[in-house]
Amino acid sequence: MSNERPLDASRERDDASPADLARRRFLQSAAAAAALGSVPHLHAQNAPSQNAPSPADAVAPPPVPTPAQPVKLDINGREYALHIEPRVTLLDALRDYAGLTGTKKGCDRGQCGACTVLVDGRRINSCLTLAVMHEGRRITTVEGLASAAAPSAVQRAFIERDALQCGFCTPGQVCSATACLTEFAAGAASAVTADVRRPPSQLSDAEIRERMSGNLCRCGAYANIVAAVRDAHAASA
Repeated sequence: MSNERPLDASRERDDASPADLARRRFLQSAAAAAALGSVPHLHAQNAPSQNAPSPADAVAPPPVPTPAQPVKLDINGREYALHIEPRVTLLDALRDYAGLTGTKKGCDRGQCGACTVLVDGRRINSCLTLAVMHEGRRITTVEGLASAAAPSAVQRAFIERDALQCGFCTPGQVCSATACLTEFAAGAASAVTADVRRPPSQLSDAEIRERMSGNLCRCGAYANIVAAVRDAHAASA
């Protein structure tokens, strides 16, 4: 019977060459790294996604539209009983509900002045205000400036001076010019008035340009527009 004992694992490690030991350590390290790296991956797979819709979101009902409501507007001396949503602008109420298409929609952002109308005698951009806010107030559009027999002094001056080309901005220009003359007659100063503590002495061309600066004319009829406002002021003096 042989006295030799079988080699155990410790002796096998002892007898291994340095290259074999290095290779074993590398494989052991790689296996451990792979095992540790799979843990957060499995956790991420099992964890619920943050972007996944919750059950509450999945069954949420669609938003309910705001119902229309009755609104009475005094436009050009006539009462209009409209049925509109609260979000409808005064511009859209005039054009689409009251049928007064003289007021034009230009930029729809209050930058061009094509939608200018008068509310209680003061000019505003009708695209920047809601129709329901003006119930009980006196609204005047370009259709309400002329009488049954003749156009207003401002409208007549615009015609005589040929103060328009395509005419798209003209309703807003006419409404703005009408308010411009009213403001000057009331002694309101402008940015070019020499002494804002006193009413301006005369409606100069510089005053007209400043007071009409909120109304744009893409055709460039500004010289004739200034002349028309000047003539209308002279006719009303």
